[in-house]
Amino acid sequence: MPDSLISFVARGWFTDASWGVWIAYFLVVTQLTIFTVTLYLHRSQTHRGVDFHPVLAHAFRLWSWLSTAMVTKQWVAVHRKHHAKCETADDPHSPMIHGIDKVLWEGVDLYRIAARDMDEIEKYGRGTPDDWIERNVYARMPSMGPTLLLLINFFLFGAVGVAIWALQMVWIPFWAAGVVNGLGHWWGYRNFESADTSTNLSPWGVFIGGEELHNNHHAFPSSAKFALRRFEFDIGWAAIRFFAFLRLAKVLRVAPTLDVRANVPIPDSDTIRAVLAHKFHVMSDYFRGVIVPALQEDAARAGASLKAMPRKLRKALGSGGRWLDSDARERMGHWISQAPTVKTVMEYRHRLHEMLENRNGEAMLEALRQWCHEAERSGIRALQDFAARLKGYRLSSAAA
Repeated sequence: MPDSLISFVARGWFTDASWGVWIAYFLVVTQLTIFTVTLYLHRSQTHRGVDFHPVLAHAFRLWSWLSTAMVTKQWVAVHRKHHAKCETADDPHSPMIHGIDKVLWEGVDLYRIAARDMDEIEKYGRGTPDDWIERNVYARMPSMGPTLLLLINFFLFGAVGVAIWALQMVWIPFWAAGVVNGLGHWWGYRNFESADTSTNLSPWGVFIGGEELHNNHHAFPSSAKFALRRFEFDIGWAAIRFFAFLRLAKVLRVAPTLDVRANVPIPDSDTIRAVLAHKFHVMSDYFRGVIVPALQEDAARAGASLKAMPRKLRKALGSGGRWLDSDARERMGHWISQAPTVKTVMEYRHRLHEMLENRNGEAMLEALRQWCHEAERSGIRALQDFAARLKGYRLSSAAA
């Protein structure tokens, strides 16, 4: 076999490529895949937070076909079902149901199982591309895409390209199906007491396209922007703004911005609109501004350390113990019964949560006025301050 052919098989067309070139190529192509998933499949197709120019949208579709073999309709349907059935037995990939090890290491298998349910795909996958190339190429022959990419990698880098291709093939299954769907519902911090266990893995969403800000996304699913606090950064949003500047993207939705008016005597229609849009924010504020001070007050009164209540149970107070097992919930209830201030503010929390689930605006307005009136007469300073602040909630123009 000629030396030139051996060299081509070993190193491909770029026979002089160094480790630096291989690593740079790998980082570029994997980040392209991450951006394709978060920008196109997730924010655009699934949640309609942004529209892309047809040329750019098709470039995303092509790269998705080449680098993942995922069919747009299937991906969208599985993710929409995750939001609709989150943390229930019907959730395609909840760590609460399947366990963190299963979702983290075998998340791609859970995705494949969900993607085979054609009734659910038709139900949740509406509005995705259905043109000739989607029906006859991308959806009909999904495995051909990665096969073609394998040949491209081999031509460019030879055997090294094959190794790069293998890493490409596990990149999205691990980081998206495993880390985001697994750790993103198991470990991290929460800005919002959403109706699930979603967490933010990091305040700087760079490595996996901004998907690190998973709790923010669950609080405002249709928002094209995931970073919602001043110290957070979403590289996916930066890319969207860049494409918008080039007139290749149109932002359709971002999370509404919350404003607080001073000295509002009673809740009004502006208050209702704000608390409905920010109901998870309301419950998070209540935990930090009312429940935590109540814990400290009762601990000080009893002469005990705040750590007398296990950290897991303290954190669970924010959700009313919703995600605890029966034994832990019973322990939490016993502890609360011995802490009078905490018991009172948890009763108010329950009423507030029930109120926010009521979509009848008029009935909710009257109930909120009564709740604020009673909270201000409770004699609990943190609860009084929260009620005064809550009355002033108002939506302002969304910030970009």
